Amino acid sequence: MAWRRAELLAVGRTVLAARPRWLGPVVTAVLRAYRDPPVDRPRELAAFVAGATGPAGQRVGAAVVRERRMVPTRTQRMRWGTPAIDDLAALADFLDLDGDHLDWFADRRELNRHARDERLRHYRYTWLPHRLIEAPKPRLRAVQRHLLDTVVGLLPVHGSVHGFVPGRGVHTFAAAHAGKPTVVRLDLRAFFTTVTAGRVYGVFRTAGYPEPVAHTLTALTTTRTPAAVLRTAPDRAAAGARAALLRQPHLPQGAPTSPALANLCAYRLDRRLAGLAVRFGVGYTRYADDLAFSGDLTARQAGHLVTHVTAVATAEGFGTNPAKTRVRGRADRQQLAGLVVNAAPAVPRAEYDLLRAILHDAARNGLAAANRDGHPDFAAHLAGRVAWVGHRHPARAAKLRRLLADVGAPRT
Repeated sequence: MAWRRAELLAVGRTVLAARPRWLGPVVTAVLRAYRDPPVDRPRELAAFVAGATGPAGQRVGAAVVRERRMVPTRTQRMRWGTPAIDDLAALADFLDLDGDHLDWFADRRELNRHARDERLRHYRYTWLPHRLIEAPKPRLRAVQRHLLDTVVGLLPVHGSVHGFVPGRGVHTFAAAHAGKPTVVRLDLRAFFTTVTAGRVYGVFRTAGYPEPVAHTLTALTTTRTPAAVLRTAPDRAAAGARAALLRQPHLPQGAPTSPALANLCAYRLDRRLAGLAVRFGVGYTRYADDLAFSGDLTARQAGHLVTHVTAVATAEGFGTNPAKTRVRGRADRQQLAGLVVNAAPAVPRAEYDLLRAILHDAARNGLAAANRDGHPDFAAHLAGRVAWVGHRHPARAAKLRRLLADVGAPRT
């Protein structure tokens, strides 16, 4: 159908049980509001039409519909080269699912939330001291991993973000603040659970996906924690503040798509904090829920910076944890994400010495005797620790690798 007044009037007369006086003015308003047919936004268009009024104030929402015409949605424009998915049938094909399985994983009937039998749930739940891990079961995890590789992971994040971004990591996050007079660190409270389904939906819509597709992608990547799980929290008083967030659709901490989606949903926060950093003449980076600023700041200026960062985070729907805020000068140990940044980023000396002692113990008494924490693959664990502690520190790395060879563990 052509997106012109005559054609829209004709369709309106067919769909409606009568020919209301308001039809012409409403069609005119629609054409003014939508230059092109909003084939990717049926709900938005319906809300616009329902909220319109006729010449005498007659509400369109009260109209009697005689015939409903189902028009499939279509992608209008993809902003960042992600695959176009026009409707739910195309989404099911894209994910190699049939319609019933797509509906099952999207959990439209909220079986995951209400099912008493754990086998009917899509997630497994593990309480840690300060968070709830919601790990998708293998089939849903595979769907989410596919979405991460083909859609979510292709969307651009802010340049200040270093967590869960290819080519960046803890060391690049910390390196931006190495050797600076003052380092300020803040922590975002309940980072993943603060990211609501509404924000995730906004990301998919901004990317260009039609409303039904964006809604379903959101449902596949968010969840609502069952009440029965909330009742098993080890510290009900401490968990109470987060329970309200967990009851609402949110990013599950444990899903492969959650870190990338959290980064995307925090884009405006990063943009505002980067602008605030320029205003204070300091640098800014973020790694997941860790915010870091550094530069030549007096104690008074650092206090003002913390106040402004807290206000911006709150305005953007995030909260900071004052108990984890740190302001450190050159005379202090400046530490970010486990790395000391007074000079080049490095793990603390105590951690290096402890690893050397463990390697000596393993070489003398064997891996089993040295494995006091019960790691299932202690040799691989030691190899990973050596890689972490020796990263970008050749002298440390060489000593640790020699000790690792004495243990008989695989080299990194």
